[in-house]
Amino acid sequence: MATKHEQILKYINDLEIGHKISVRQIAKALNVSEGTAYRAIKEAENQGYVSTIERVGTIRIEKKKKENIEKLTFAEVINIVDGTVLGGRQGLYKTLNRFVIGAMKLDAMMRYVDSGNLLIVGNRYQVHKLALEAGAAVLITGGFDTSEEVINLADELELPIISTSYDTFTVATMINRAIYDQLIKKEIVLVNDILIPLQDTYYMTTSNAVEKWHELNQKTGHNRYPVIDENLKIQGMVTAKDVLGANKQTPIEKVMTRNPITVNESTSVASVAHIMVWEGIELLPVVDNQRKLIGVISRQDVLKALQMVQKQPHVGETIEDIIASRFEDYSTSTEHLFQCEVTPQMTNQLGTLSYGVVTTLVTESGSRVLKKYKRGDLVVENITLYFIKPVQIESKINIQPKVLEIGRKHGKIDVEIYHEGDIVCKALMMAQLLDR
Repeated sequence: MATKHEQILKYINDLEIGHKISVRQIAKALNVSEGTAYRAIKEAENQGYVSTIERVGTIRIEKKKKENIEKLTFAEVINIVDGTVLGGRQGLYKTLNRFVIGAMKLDAMMRYVDSGNLLIVGNRYQVHKLALEAGAAVLITGGFDTSEEVINLADELELPIISTSYDTFTVATMINRAIYDQLIKKEIVLVNDILIPLQDTYYMTTSNAVEKWHELNQKTGHNRYPVIDENLKIQGMVTAKDVLGANKQTPIEKVMTRNPITVNESTSVASVAHIMVWEGIELLPVVDNQRKLIGVISRQDVLKALQMVQKQPHVGETIEDIIASRFEDYSTSTEHLFQCEVTPQMTNQLGTLSYGVVTTLVTESGSRVLKKYKRGDLVVENITLYFIKPVQIESKINIQPKVLEIGRKHGKIDVEIYHEGDIVCKALMMAQLLDR
């Protein structure tokens, strides 16, 4: 039997794309409290098939696939630019293919405007109308509005016409930044990308006995299985160690490990790697928000995914990518030495090297040194900054990591950062080493 929360999520999911949703309407339709309806709407928003827009309301949108994540819906554009919808609200769920800046003569501009575009332009009513007729939505900058005729046309064609107080350059920058951020998100490998789905997962139920574990073990060669109840909710994990010496008729509930560590679909694979190494786990159950089993993820698959990510070309640059690209290696056979220039992106509001960037410098240099000693991936476990002094923008700094200890599973690195011969930072980094 589905819970009220699950029933509301299904109800929202079954609504037509573009349908307007309200807490009161859902509470009335499904005879639930407004609090329950609100929580379900927020969950649907987190899952990406509902969007809330200020002064418009909440609408059902098409859930974007990961490969199309860099494409924005018009609803998302409104939230990015703090926009107001003047007309065409029924088309807010649509995805825009590209945006065009209307800073040229009308004839030249219209050559670039196609169906599915977003035209960014000022208070040029004739341009607004022609863009809508060409199948493009319109974003009016500078806080201007448009004519009644254009608004009616936008409603008729179900193409949004949006107004924002920002200027054209700022709007283009904001939209570019949003797309860039989404490209970075696209590159992050999530559990959802590599999990073994429920239909391909071997699991046990609370009604099974130890005998069932032996049957599955003989059939699959695996020795770890999640245990679920009749509602598919995770109850435990059972391994070879748990059933060792147990009578085959013993209920599995008596020997399983209760309340196992679980992850969800949106957990990053890097986080999962850390959990698995830290806890010494080979298999993790993947659950939804109701703790229902939706699949499993193995340590082997996690390590393979991490290795694949490192081989992929990156489109969206994170601060780590920017710092790594500026690292110059001057190491010799006897000592490790890296040099880096402090760029504006690496500084805080005072124009000095940011503490977060210092941590990244320590991590990057320590990781590079460890990889020279031991092939494979690593997970940083601990960083301690003992000493730090301000470093000005455009300074050249030398980073000197020294290996204190390296074993089969752990590495310990001492990192010193110098500017013009003076020490400006001293740190200790400890990392877990993952075998390939």
